[in-house]
Amino acid sequence: MTKLNKTLSLLFLLFIVTSCSKEVETNFTLKGHIKGLKKGIVYLQKEGDSTIINLDSMVITGQPEFTLKTNLEEPILLYLKLFKNDGEEHYIPFFADEGVTELKTTLKNFNYDAEIKGSKQQELLNEYTKVMSKFNDQNLDIIEASFLAQKDNDSIAVDSLIKASETLFKRKYSYTIQFALNHKDNIIAPYLALYEIPSANPIYVDSVYNGLTEDIKNSFYGKKLGEVIANRNTEE
Repeated sequence: MTKLNKTLSLLFLLFIVTSCSKEVETNFTLKGHIKGLKKGIVYLQKEGDSTIINLDSMVITGQPEFTLKTNLEEPILLYLKLFKNDGEEHYIPFFADEGVTELKTTLKNFNYDAEIKGSKQQELLNEYTKVMSKFNDQNLDIIEASFLAQKDNDSIAVDSLIKASETLFKRKYSYTIQFALNHKDNIIAPYLALYEIPSANPIYVDSVYNGLTEDIKNSFYGKKLGEVIANRNTEE
């Protein structure tokens, strides 16, 4: 083999090694299991500026398990998207951070049966959504009772249920605000302020933002919340 051929061979091998190392340069892994799924495509996605970005995907052909990977610069909300052969699309949001997150669910109740274990942010989101589900159940009970009261023309009961609904709504907002204030050192705080209480009294939203630690203020959701508050102040 000539010296030139040896050099070219070495360069080619170096290119292959470099390419392979780039392909596996990830710091986050989602290990999933969808009971009952036989065929479909799962996607790992994140929200872009104006569109949804696909980070990884895998075709399901019989096996219910899958592994998706990506590289994260900081903790962020990702989405597991399931595309079934019937053309329907389903999503499960979850907080991702460096390391491994495990997600188990069923095909029948894709969203509701989801069990997610992984990041500290996801643990807090699980805690928050567990309480919110109780509030939502109470709200459904009020709606059902209100329907029956209207059917019976019971105006006193209707008025009482309206007040109960308003009180429940305030309790949900109050819980969300307090939850965010109690976790000022976690990105769950600006996330909740952005997406769960956007129409709350600006005083409370400002309190959440002002209470954030500096590193959380400089996070993706911290900066986004800061921009929302700045734009609101400019409009006023």
